[in-house]
Amino acid sequence: MLDLRRLNVLKEFAAQGTIAATATALGYTPSAVSQQLSTLEREVGTALLDRTARSAELTDAGRLLAEHAEQILAMVEAAEAVLAAQNGVPLGRVTITAFPTAAVAFAPVLAQSLHEHPGLQLVLRQSSEGAGKRQVAAGEADIALVDDWTGQLPDSLSGKLRHHHLLNDPMVLAVPEGHRLADPDRPVDLRRLRNEAWVVAPPGEPSRAATDRLLAGIGSVLSTAWEFEGLGTILSLVARGIGIAAVPSLAALSGNGGLVFRRLPGRAPTRDVYAVARAATIQRPSINATLRALYTAAHEVSRALVTTLDSTVFGEKAGE
Repeated sequence: MLDLRRLNVLKEFAAQGTIAATATALGYTPSAVSQQLSTLEREVGTALLDRTARSAELTDAGRLLAEHAEQILAMVEAAEAVLAAQNGVPLGRVTITAFPTAAVAFAPVLAQSLHEHPGLQLVLRQSSEGAGKRQVAAGEADIALVDDWTGQLPDSLSGKLRHHHLLNDPMVLAVPEGHRLADPDRPVDLRRLRNEAWVVAPPGEPSRAATDRLLAGIGSVLSTAWEFEGLGTILSLVARGIGIAAVPSLAALSGNGGLVFRRLPGRAPTRDVYAVARAATIQRPSINATLRALYTAAHEVSRALVTTLDSTVFGEKAGE
């Protein structure tokens, strides 16, 4: 009988490519990963890895078993979801991983919505850029809140992951409280901000590309830009009067003091926020209830943004 935990280690090794990366992904030590794979080799009676002093790679048998392992684990998870659905009561632990601004914005409403399910335990963790989908695919998290700047609708009907659209998150202008545009009666004219000191993410970051597109739309480039990694750092610098920044509107719910957020004129660059879950788990009552709570939270977050921003959000007048 093949051990499911060891099959999961093999599947993760196939995805990560090294013992060290597999250990990091699963939260094990490299020694523990190596021991689990060696035990699995003894169970199947054939070599699954070609090992050298410095590396290891899958044999043909290892690749074959890794492919089957992914199918086996998905089928087991689907069977567990069907059995759980027979009970219909959301129970157990649900782990959500989210990018920082989504974690801050969604957490209060999500926790409140799930209070009606006393048997459900919510764990919400922040994840680094691009890590959420990988964590869900690897079984390290049940749901990931992820952002997408491409505007392309992901394929939600095939594969092992399902994407659930939660909201659109357009960029807004962040200025310090003492800035002239902190006055909501002053219109935002990007052409008059060409010579401002801008605080931006480094090149290659999605928000930096969006800022560059924003200014390129008025035929301008950043004349003076301070580059810093991390939205929290950028917001703190803007609050101290170092410069101004174009940031996703969810940042307006971050709780940072000393900031005023203004809607950008025209069609601002926008990212989409999705909840991503494994297809095999969405019938599970705990996952289904959490996804419903996320939809509720997204609605409440959108309403909060309407009241937080100066006059408009998502292209609609506040209150409409």
